[in-house]
Amino acid sequence: MINASNAVSDHKSPSILAECSVRDGEWLEITPHNDLLQAEGNARHKAVMQWLEEVSVPVKLIGRLHSKGEVKIDGAHIRLRLFPPMDYGFDPRPHDRVKVLYEDDYVLVMHKPAGMNVHPSEASDPTITLAHAVADHYQQTDQKCAVRHVHRLDEDTTGPVLYAKNEFALSKLDEQMRSKTIDRKYIAIVQGKVSDGLTVIDQPIGKDRHHKQRRRVSPTGQEAITHVEKIYGSARASLVRLTLETGRTHQIRVHMSDAGHTLIGDVLYGGSQEFYRQALHGEQLTFEHPFTEQTMTVNDQLPEDMIELVDQLGIPRP
Repeated sequence: MINASNAVSDHKSPSILAECSVRDGEWLEITPHNDLLQAEGNARHKAVMQWLEEVSVPVKLIGRLHSKGEVKIDGAHIRLRLFPPMDYGFDPRPHDRVKVLYEDDYVLVMHKPAGMNVHPSEASDPTITLAHAVADHYQQTDQKCAVRHVHRLDEDTTGPVLYAKNEFALSKLDEQMRSKTIDRKYIAIVQGKVSDGLTVIDQPIGKDRHHKQRRRVSPTGQEAITHVEKIYGSARASLVRLTLETGRTHQIRVHMSDAGHTLIGDVLYGGSQEFYRQALHGEQLTFEHPFTEQTMTVNDQLPEDMIELVDQLGIPRP
């Protein structure tokens, strides 16, 4: 299954593993391009385990699969049970404003609309979240995958959210999050004219002890770095592109507010009320594909409500 209308990949050759394997139902069937399977008994078993590690199958996953009898050596093939059926973890519930931006056997990138959380705040919450909508998508397409997001967006921020469709993909993508190699670009409309000199905001962020929901710049907070590119600026408002180097809660909102350019509509951080939500959209998501190891870039067009806002403010459309 591949849905790639909003995604592009680099021209790098696929990984060794991707070049010599094919999915067969719940299993990945691998045909190594060497004499790996010529050995016998324990020597062959040891060589296979070492080779799987060399081609970047996560070590812990290899161990778990092996302990469950889900690594099989069959003639000229190695078989790994990478696609077992899994419970969704959330009740499937449809929503007409979500959209698949990219999908294959390992990852799903879904557009999140405004006014929707990525997952429920508690089990009893009746509100439809993106997790419910993803579960519905899996059900409608006859896929038995657990709903596992790799990163999040605020409730009123629109844009792409990345999901791992199996344990192999989750392990590889979680490592990318830890190493900060998943690149996220955002478009925001902020108050006032942003200076050309504002290109990087490197200010730690912590909780605001005076307000449960807010965060603030704090010397004792966690490291937070946001890169700023001004696309257009006027005395009334600016259109900026923002790239996260870290991923703290409300990072863009806190940093731009602290810089004197609160997002339009971001009432929580003192923004004007001329827009019904914070004017923030995830424009682009770039990551290394967990299986092919090619760089994937997924784009998400500016939503209609923000297009209307830039028109209203006299800002050229990006």
